[in-house]
Amino acid sequence: MQFKVPQFLDIEDKIFGPFTFSQFVYLAGGAGLGFVIFKLMGLLLGAIPILAIAGLALALTFYRPNNKPLVNMIESGMKYAMQDKLYIWKRRENKKFKKEEILASKNKEISMNQNNIRLTGSKLKDLAWSLDVLDLKKEE
Repeated sequence: MQFKVPQFLDIEDKIFGPFTFSQFVYLAGGAGLGFVIFKLMGLLLGAIPILAIAGLALALTFYRPNNKPLVNMIESGMKYAMQDKLYIWKRRENKKFKKEEILASKNKEISMNQNNIRLTGSKLKDLAWSLDVLDLKKEE
């Protein structure tokens, strides 16, 4: 037996002409709020708030960032602004310092190899100790 699988579930139905119900509500709400501000403040004082509300209503109706409604982005921004945040500080090593240290150690190895110096156990311990002491001084 075959069943029909519904398709295009994410597409809203056009109810009021070319607009969906939510688009119509945004436009009607923006127009209504603009009219109320016009009646309360007049045209000169209310021009800037009316334009801001009209711009927001038009953006909510037609602007779709990343093919999602603008309301989703505003909702996510409000959630992020209201929630608690955890800031974790992690100390980073200076990359420039590490590069200089690596270059210096390579230069020492090259100079030792050019002079054909053989390191014995005691000389190697002395060198390791001096490197440890130098590293401790740089951290302080």
